[in-house]
Formats: sequence, structure tokens, C-alpha cells
Amino acid sequence: MSYLGDLLSTVFERRYRKALSEKADDQTTAELCDALLSSQGDVSGVTLARSLLDRYANMTPDEKLGFFEYLATQLEIVPDDVQSTIHAYCAEKNRTTYSAFASACEPKRQELARRLNQVPGATGELVSMRKDLLKLLKARPELEPVDVDFKHLFASWFNRGFLVLRPINWESPADILEKIIAYEAVHAIDSWDDLRRRLKPDDRRCFGFFHPAMADEPLIFVEVALTKGIPNSVQALLADERVAHPAEEADTAVFYSISNCQAGLAGISFGNSLIKQVVADLSHELQGLETFVTLSPIPGLNRWMSQSGLEVQAFNTQALAAHYLMEAKRHDGMPYDPVARFHLGNGAQIHAVHAEADTSDNGRKQSNGAMVNYLYDLSQISQNHEQFVGEKSIAASDAVKTLSASVAAHA
Repeated sequence: MSYLGDLLSTVFERRYRKALSEKADDQTTAELCDALLSSQGDVSGVTLARSLLDRYANMTPDEKLGFFEYLATQLEIVPDDVQSTIHAYCAEKNRTTYSAFASACEPKRQELARRLNQVPGATGELVSMRKDLLKLLKARPELEPVDVDFKHLFASWFNRGFLVLRPINWESPADILEKIIAYEAVHAIDSWDDLRRRLKPDDRRCFGFFHPAMADEPLIFVEVALTKGIPNSVQALLADERVAHPAEEADTAVFYSISNCQAGLAGISFGNSLIKQVVADLSHELQGLETFVTLSPIPGLNRWMSQSGLEVQAFNTQALAAHYLMEAKRHDGMPYDPVARFHLGNGAQIHAVHAEADTSDNGRKQSNGAMVNYLYDLSQISQNHEQFVGEKSIAASDAVKTLSASVAAHA
């Protein structure tokens, strides 16, 4: 009887889903959203959510804009409800008044996103939806509250506790390797042979964060070179003729490329946790590692020099790079350089700058070929982080400070 009951239940459920799906075809997008928000059953909710996601996937750019405008205007908070519920809560603080206030403060579009996420595979589709939204914000700033809600939800859904660190190597599935090639954002991977040189040798490592709801999509990954001493050139690290060394002989782990993979997760921080976890794992695997550094680009250097009016010929590139990293600031007092903000915010210090370290076209365009080592001194990370966040103080080696001062003295 149990088997027959399950069979009948499945048949009726399929018919019910089909009827709901056919009805959804005749509804407007707004009506679909209202139906999803008011649905009570799991079957109806998942079916409506799937219909809405499928419809969004087939929308034209103008239709997507209209959808986001609907979210911004029709599924917004109601200020009068917020005011009345906060007054009620202040008058009598209890579970009921607080619940009413919390409900009034949350726009319906947040609950809509949660219900859409009931569908298997929907998390990645919602990330792609935010990617579309981000492209619109510069021209349509009135949509920014919608993005605030997406970011709020994603910060919870992609919390560190849900992320899985996975090693990526030459034996990883081909679809993952293809994505590593596609998502590499720092030093382009130009062939499968190039990828093999970065993943297969014993003195190379790659790690990525994955989310269970997007198991085949890396969120962020870092490429690591295991070396003797701190390198001063990415060309040397990636050279075709480079001779690999046994990992056990290395004393330094070099993070030479960190790439965020999902544009729809912009502003959701993974890099800090990734580096700390990789440092812990490598330290456990290889007892001889003593130094953890990056070999990082300086993406804002040339742009800053053109704006500052400094005569490039008057200073060497190394000194200019040091001065830029130490002194170039945004209006809020934080470093102008985005890579510097990231690593200094993680508790690293500026260790050394190098001229002619990246002679690629992109390296020349960004920084005249200069690169920088950020040092992750495990004994100083917490102190450096606190001073950077609290006092905007930049930790740097004496050599970097001296180079920066040489420019300041003659500018």
C-alpha cells in the first residue's frame, strides 16, 4: 500500500506541477512574483519559482530592467509600517512587537529571493541575476537598494562556514580546469600547456573555494609557487623552461595570482579566509615553509602617476611604486590601490617592490612592469590588521619606507 500511495502521489504531483506551470505561462511577471510570495505549499512554491527563473533567463535586457524596477518599487519596504511598528516596539518590547518591526523592515524582494532559491540550482542563477543588476547600477542608481538586499542575502548564503576549500590540480575534472583558464584574472593562461606548468609540478599548488549549491563553480582561487627565497619576477615563476624543485625543499610559499570568479558575488569577501586557510594547510603539509608572501600587481600605479603630475624620468620605477603604495590615498584615507587595500586589510605588510617584474603588456600598462611582495608574517597579522583598520596605518619594511621617502623628498 505504501508503494502504491507513493506512486499515486508522484503522479498527482506531476500533474499539479504541470497545471501550475501552464497557468504561470498566462501570468505577468508581477503576478508570478505575487503568487510565489503568497504560496503555502512546497510543490506550488518550487514550481512557481522555477517558472519565474526560466522566464527571467529568457528576458531581453529591457525586460530585465523592468523586472529590477518592479523589485525596487513594488516590493519595497513601507516606511509608514516601519514607523508604526517601531513605535509599538518602543512602547512595549516583546516578541510580538519586535517580530512585527523586523518584518516591516524587510522588503518583500528579500523573501522573493529566498523562495526562488528553493529550486535546485537556483543559487547560481541568482548570482547571475545580480551580475545583470550590477551592470545597470551606474546608469540606474535608483536600483541600488535592490543590490543592497542581494548582497545582504549572499553574505549569509556564502558565509565561510558553507565554503569548501578544494585543491585544484592537473587531475581535477576538465570542466573545473577550463574554468580556471577562463577566470584567471591576473596572469592570463594562454594554453593547456601553460595551465599544466602551473598545476602539475611538485612545487606548484592551486586552491579554490566552492559552495555546495554551486559545486562545479569556483568562487575564488589562488595559485601558489613553492620556492627557495622570495621571488622578484613573475616571468621567472612562470617560465616555460623553469626547472621544478621538490616541494620539501621550499622555504617560501608565493601567492602569485588570486582570482575572483563570480561577478555576481562582487563585494562578498572570500580572499581573506582563503589565504589564511591555505597558509594553515601548507604549513601542516610542508614543515619547511617559513615565509608566506605574494607577488602582486600594482594596478593603479600608472593611473595615479598621470593624475599626480610626477615626472617618471625623475625617479626610478621602484621608488615610485613604493611611494604610491605608501602615500596614494582615497578620500577616506585608505590606499588608492585595490590590491594594497586587500592585502593590508588582511594583515600583510609591504615587503619589497620590484622593477621589471611583470613585462607583459598588461604589466606595462598598469605599472610599468613593477610588482610588489606583501608579506604575511603570522606573528604580526593581527596587529597589522588592527592598525590598518583602526588607524589606517600601513605596515611596511624599512627598505620600502626609504624608497618612498626618496620620492617625497624630491617631489
